[in-house]
Amino acid sequence: AENYVADDAHAPGTVVSFGGTREVTKSEVDGDRRVAGVVSTNPSYIMNAGCTGEFVATVALTGRVPCRITGAVRKGDMMVSNGDGTARSEANPQVGSVIGKALENFDGQGEGMIEVVIGRF
Repeated sequence: AENYVADDAHAPGTVVSFGGTREVTKSEVDGDRRVAGVVSTNPSYIMNAGCTGEFVATVALTGRVPCRITGAVRKGDMMVSNGDGTARSEANPQVGSVIGKALENFDGQGEGMIEVVIGRF
């Protein structure tokens, strides 16, 4: 994970993008191609640990991380921004929009939290 200056406090599992008034902000675009990653819960290693600012988000760039999701998801689905700080499943994502792949199923009832493998896909 790596620390970035954020424009607000973002809960763990929130999908963030490059932009806003600082370096990262909550992703508010469906299928966002500026997606940066997911706010981490318990990173084993933090790059840019000396980052300072009013709000600092520790963003998972690779590996497993709990991620807030919306809609039905099946293991192995590619995940993209849903446009509200959550991720959703996408069968044919645009280049640059993939956050990672789902490690768990979710039935789609409301908003949930599942583990997602973050990385280049």
